[in-house]
Amino acid sequence: MSELLLIRHGETEWSRNGRHTGRTDLPLTADGEEQARALRPLLSGRKIAEVYSSPMQRALRTAELAGLPTPQIDPDLREWDYGGYEGVTTPEIHRARPGWYLFRDGVAPGTAGHPGESPEEVGARADRVLARITPRLDAREGGEAGDLVLVAHAHFLRVLTARRLGLPPSAGGLFTFETGTVGVLGTEHERPAVVAWNARSL
Repeated sequence: MSELLLIRHGETEWSRNGRHTGRTDLPLTADGEEQARALRPLLSGRKIAEVYSSPMQRALRTAELAGLPTPQIDPDLREWDYGGYEGVTTPEIHRARPGWYLFRDGVAPGTAGHPGESPEEVGARADRVLARITPRLDAREGGEAGDLVLVAHAHFLRVLTARRLGLPPSAGGLFTFETGTVGVLGTEHERPAVVAWNARSL
């Protein structure tokens, strides 16, 4: 049966330091590249039908090092637009805004080109992705073999997981997602379900 594989890119300097990284196009660190390569054994045992990636280099490089087929780039897979919180850590935000919680509160406004997104706006992007891929995924579950793979970013993929499970965007906060790991969404009794999470081997 086909499943939806979610891959968070490998480590970058900012992910290692806990800095919110949306539009900043950072490369993988050496450790991040090793994380991506380490996914090869996990993925080589699966039949991959389609691969989609965020346009950011950290996602594309992860797909390459993980041995995936050349992905189709989907701009909707980009990370949360953090607006005024780009490059800022959660402890730094809490000093000015105690109790702040991304999945509930969204972000501070940024520049005109990157005003920031609310949880609902990120959820709308996730819904667009799911609307495009779900018919193909359902067709494969009906008999045509091959998994679909999304290579993207932690916060966005957490929201997408929530939406796939029929939960509100804010429920993305219920899932952690480590760099260089895989989440697998399948079905149980014909309903979407989490099969594996933060996996480095299956």
